[in-house]
Amino acid sequence: MDWFTPEEITAIRLSLKVAITAALASLPFGVLVGWLLARRRFPGKALLDAVVHLPLVLPPVVMGYALLMTLGTQGTVGAFLQQHFGIVFAFRWTGAALACAVMGFPLMVRAIRLSLENTDRRLEQAAATLGAGPWRVFFTVTLPLAWPGLVAGTVLAFAKALGEFGATITFVSNIPGETQTLSSAIYGLMQVPGGEAGIWRLAAVAVAISLIALLLSEWLTRRHRGREEI
Repeated sequence: MDWFTPEEITAIRLSLKVAITAALASLPFGVLVGWLLARRRFPGKALLDAVVHLPLVLPPVVMGYALLMTLGTQGTVGAFLQQHFGIVFAFRWTGAALACAVMGFPLMVRAIRLSLENTDRRLEQAAATLGAGPWRVFFTVTLPLAWPGLVAGTVLAFAKALGEFGATITFVSNIPGETQTLSSAIYGLMQVPGGEAGIWRLAAVAVAISLIALLLSEWLTRRHRGREEI
């Protein structure tokens, strides 16, 4: 790691921490919402679908500002969380993870929803006929069948979190060692004369991490399909 400055190493570690936290923390909610949109009919389904995909069409800065006004220390929800639970998101790495999770959530939900829609419902019905309860069917049949979508959704959310900039810098700013991720570190280096070398180093790291994540996703999906064929 002699190729990188201590500040760059900190930014790389923080980016991985934020991206992994954002992807894993949003996964249960992504499965729930994806399942609702794929399998259930209810009033307001179209509205829920639109709200879930809103971060894809809104400028990231707008989402970051909305999070700041809602979950900042002066916001209604943020002030409540700080006063009663001591939880603060604004200008913290946890806030960066939350912003990244919000921005990557539509991609995760879409992948999971498509996978659930393409699963063979007859296998679930057969398991239910053999006496398996709804929860057992869901965890032992539905989720394994939708595994490729879960993997794809998690990787997409991770990749989105790794490259997120607008929402995070608006919500948690660019604080070295606390909220400065790869994207914000690159942005900071753009403001410094002679920062081109650091920009290229961090950009190369971002590309390498993204490629590793995509290759791991492909390997996990192929391995799962291989087990199904046995």
